Amino acid sequence: MTDRDLEARHLETLDRDLGRLARAERALSFVGRPIVGKGIALLFMFAAALFAALTFGDVSNPIIIVLAAAFGAYMALNIGANDVANNMGPAVGANALTMGGAIAIAAICETAGALLAGGDVVSTIAKGIVAPSSLDSVDVFIWAMMAALLSSALWVNLATWVGAPVSTTHSVVGGVMGAGIAAAGFAAVSWGQMGMIAASWVISPFLGGVIAAGFLWFIKARIIYQDDKISAARRWVPMLVGIMAGAFTAYLVMKGLKNVLDIGLGGALLLGLVAAVATWAVMIPVIRRQSRGLENRNKSLKVLFGIPLIVSAALLSFAHGANDVANAVGPLAAIVQASQSGEFVDAFAIPIWVMLIGAFGISFGLFLFGPRLIRVVGGEITKLNPMRAYCVALSAAITVIFASWLGLPVSSTHIAVGGIFGVGFFREWYTERRLKAAKLAIPEAPVPREERRRRKLVRRSHFMTIAAAWIITVPAAAVLSALIFYLIALIAG
Repeated sequence: MTDRDLEARHLETLDRDLGRLARAERALSFVGRPIVGKGIALLFMFAAALFAALTFGDVSNPIIIVLAAAFGAYMALNIGANDVANNMGPAVGANALTMGGAIAIAAICETAGALLAGGDVVSTIAKGIVAPSSLDSVDVFIWAMMAALLSSALWVNLATWVGAPVSTTHSVVGGVMGAGIAAAGFAAVSWGQMGMIAASWVISPFLGGVIAAGFLWFIKARIIYQDDKISAARRWVPMLVGIMAGAFTAYLVMKGLKNVLDIGLGGALLLGLVAAVATWAVMIPVIRRQSRGLENRNKSLKVLFGIPLIVSAALLSFAHGANDVANAVGPLAAIVQASQSGEFVDAFAIPIWVMLIGAFGISFGLFLFGPRLIRVVGGEITKLNPMRAYCVALSAAITVIFASWLGLPVSSTHIAVGGIFGVGFFREWYTERRLKAAKLAIPEAPVPREERRRRKLVRRSHFMTIAAAWIITVPAAAVLSALIFYLIALIAG
């Protein structure tokens, strides 16, 4: 055997060894990635507990606050992993944002919303679900809030694991209801309020879906199926962006900035109208400049909706941080208030460190565990492009305004996902309608059942999973909370 043959054999052996090493490194990376994420999450929970221990070491029951801080951090991580996907999923699914860009924007806007415009005051019993007077003592109240906080976090964690976007606010409500029933019986629950929340399970996604489908129909009829698409876009896109600006101005004033600027529904709508007209006037030359040189085809239209879609996703995240974080960390704030004062009150200020746990926990949860739900919401329910995703984002803002006018408690999660379903089902209906019209003109053989199923534009498996998760969120969190309450009472007693 010559030296050249020996060298060739040596290089071949080296290539095999390097290949094995590369495969081992990829396997280790695949296994280690979730381990690292869980490790960082545990470190964040430990840091929150340590801060609480150092800050509240002189209260009568410091261990309660330490545990509550850890549970609150756990809840915030799960909000980031699940709830934020509804705001960023459509933009990522439409390829208007990369996954990294969506996570960065969401982390900044969620944190800013929580810290700059977060709830100054929160109801101790999660929007009047349980009457404080029905609980026997402060200790029982603290146990109930601990059970509600932990059960809602566990439920959102489970929903994230199965790939179902659920409402964290409804999870907290279910947790409070279950703990209240376990502590004081069924009479302690405000069933009228619970009835309105149950009605919102249907009303929120239905309104979001109808409004999103309506805007998509308008875009198809007035822009996409016009002979001169670019000319139609120059006429209508500035108006659509103006509607978006007006809706989000009113949305942010009513929901995201209500603790900084409380001017009521009428004032919010007036500010929204001013913003809509101003944005429409500004966007006319902008869209004209952007559309210059574009080809007369649908793909060119996506360029005109990209930036408005990114802006809408950022505004939704800001409003979510300002509005929903307080609801999620409300039980933690209630525990701190009751532990320090020895009594419970109807309303109180949320400490800044509790808001920090909520804000940074959401960012960590989104970065570590959020991509999975973002992919589900953005690409696995139905196929989105910038125009369809824009309709979803716009419907979310308008639906919240409309529901507030009606006095209905709604979920931003249900509205956003309902908008995605609405867009998908509308596309199915619209496509089937055009196919039927074509068949009348050119008769052809009937389409087999399997082919009709293949043409469905909404994945039924995701629809059933998400709908089931929505229906059982409140009762599941309630049952889990009641069990945890009994366990805490047993240990404490």
